[in-house]
Amino acid sequence: MTDMTNAAPVAVNNPGLPENQRRLIELDDAIAKIRTQIATADLARQRGQKPIDPDWFHRARTALRHLCRERAELLAQGTGRRRREKLKDVLIGILRERHDPETWDGILAEAQARSEREGL
Repeated sequence: MTDMTNAAPVAVNNPGLPENQRRLIELDDAIAKIRTQIATADLARQRGQKPIDPDWFHRARTALRHLCRERAELLAQGTGRRRREKLKDVLIGILRERHDPETWDGILAEAQARSEREGL
């Protein structure tokens, strides 16, 4: 049967991409490779060449399931982050509209000082 090590994700050579997007691309690549290996093994089985090794098939399906779960978790994390970022942007917009420039500058300075104290 096909060696599962060939299904390892390929590193994305684009340093401008955020790490989670790079990982999603790697996961998609690995998922596609495993699916291709399973399909190839099934075609060989259908042609009567040889049966699919059940242990290999189980490992392939397990690897596929784990990669799909990791992909879903990354997508869920990204969705939550985008919502929080949008909420923060709206909140900042509302506060900025409600305060005069001097008060806003004071609030911004206080937030920057706090973030430095907290190591953000």
